[in-house]
Amino acid sequence: MDDIRLFIETWQAPIGLAILGLMFVGFILERFPAAVVAILGACAFLFLGIIDSKQLFSVFSNSAPITIGAMFILSGALLRTGTIDAIAGAIINRAARHPRLAVAEMFLGVYVASAFMNNTPVVVVMIPIILRLAQATGYSAKKLLIPLSFVCILGGTTTLIGTSTNLIVDSVARANGQPAFGIFEITPFGLIAGVAGMIMLAAFSSWLLPKDEAAPAGSTGNDEVFVTELTIRNASTLRGKTLGETPIAKRAKIQVTAIKRDGRYIRHNLTSEILQPDDVVVIRTDLSELMSLRKSQDFKVGIVRKGDVGPMGEVVVEAMVAPSHPSIGNRLYDIPFLSLLNVRILGLTRYRNLPRSDLPNAKIHAADKLVVTGSKADIARMYENPNLFGITNTSARAFRRDKAPLAIGALAAVVILSALNVLAIEVAAILAVGFILIARCIDAEEAWSSIDGNVLVLIFGMLAVGLALEQAGSVKMVVNALAPFLVEAPVWAVVFAVYVVSVLLTEIITNNAVAILVTPIVIKLGTDLGIDPRPLVIAVMFAASASFATPIGYQTNTLVYAAGNYRFTDFFKAGIPLTIGVGLATCFAIIALN
Repeated sequence: MDDIRLFIETWQAPIGLAILGLMFVGFILERFPAAVVAILGACAFLFLGIIDSKQLFSVFSNSAPITIGAMFILSGALLRTGTIDAIAGAIINRAARHPRLAVAEMFLGVYVASAFMNNTPVVVVMIPIILRLAQATGYSAKKLLIPLSFVCILGGTTTLIGTSTNLIVDSVARANGQPAFGIFEITPFGLIAGVAGMIMLAAFSSWLLPKDEAAPAGSTGNDEVFVTELTIRNASTLRGKTLGETPIAKRAKIQVTAIKRDGRYIRHNLTSEILQPDDVVVIRTDLSELMSLRKSQDFKVGIVRKGDVGPMGEVVVEAMVAPSHPSIGNRLYDIPFLSLLNVRILGLTRYRNLPRSDLPNAKIHAADKLVVTGSKADIARMYENPNLFGITNTSARAFRRDKAPLAIGALAAVVILSALNVLAIEVAAILAVGFILIARCIDAEEAWSSIDGNVLVLIFGMLAVGLALEQAGSVKMVVNALAPFLVEAPVWAVVFAVYVVSVLLTEIITNNAVAILVTPIVIKLGTDLGIDPRPLVIAVMFAASASFATPIGYQTNTLVYAAGNYRFTDFFKAGIPLTIGVGLATCFAIIALN
């Protein structure tokens, strides 16, 4: 046993590199999630005694993961309050008149949003909007989805809080004796990289990106698009306004298909139609927006036959029409439970062939999904209906648009207070989370669910691995091996070398892992070479996020990869030129501005 212990102590530096090599293989093969690979690597170092339990648990005192978690929650609050949706809606409304300008504005908005909130929720929200935008402008969705991810990545590098990678590099650099980064310290480099990337996307996207058909007509980009009717009330504030002036026409996830007036349907030039009491506006929308619309006092949502529970019944459920239902082929208005129970059908969705309009007269199909609201007693009777199955309380929640200014203010406060060095960014972020929870911008369970646990576990695991490599002497070994090749090299060559190595690594493993592993190496390298490590750290910060060539190096790439049904080679073709162009612009900026 002593011999084994002596062997490990003697050779722990190369053993550490061997473990790291096995982790790289694990990242590339993707047999296990990246977080699992990181944890297994940390466990290997612990098992071999290279680090002890006290050192392992010391990584949990690192403030970066806490800050990242807080930013996830703040991003979730912006989504919950409909802030991002409102901005996107304004862009969609401009698309019909100025399609090219609308696309440019959309990407500019994404770039700015990504600079101050986590990239992943931005992309999640924007994917269905991109599909709507493709439909409105006639552009291929495949020409827009990959640029969406790339622009988010570029925007995230513009500020310290734009991406978790920046926060991680800052934290590791501070742990290695470097001064903390200001929130806007990297902004000049980010803007230069962003401009270079945007120019390349604008100039070469038609050649480098695959072409496919535009989004199908009537699609909102969501798997579940609901048809419903909005009946204008007599006391509605919308009376006398054109449809185009109302929020109905301005929201991104609402598509108006017709207006029913005096028994006839109007389907053309809808935005110029002046709304009147008892007008029925037929729309297609997603479930979250449907739940928001039901709270409006300007119109009644859906259809009702017996009594009127109103759209705000005690309970809202989703129910599927069974294939054995006797009403299949008949009108939705004649479905038996609607005449027997005091309930309201808020909307209907099906996999294909949604009703064009006239929800009450829509023919019932097997597997139609209905959203129904009513009293607890009447909904309880629906559960007993053998011709309805899958009855569950809806998980979708209405937007809290009245809380949007508070969520925006909380994020702005984090930026301003940290930029002016009034509060540390982690303190400001935690205080902002407390504020939005108290203000009910987002519920507690939604806040915790908005945190990507895989990201945090990966970060903690890689922090432990990074600490173990330092303890084992593996970092020193790598630096000693590289130093002879770079000792005579000018600073610009070292910056380029660091950037190239980091960007190659980030394409095959995760960006946060690269940030944690490479940052201490370049700090030690700069110190040994007698040059300022700061430019090298900035190079790592940007290179670790510059994952354009594969769909696996960055989460946003993975999201659009699935949504756009791309091939792996599509990213390769579009990403390599962008990687080279952005890399050159970034390195020149680092050299020129330092």
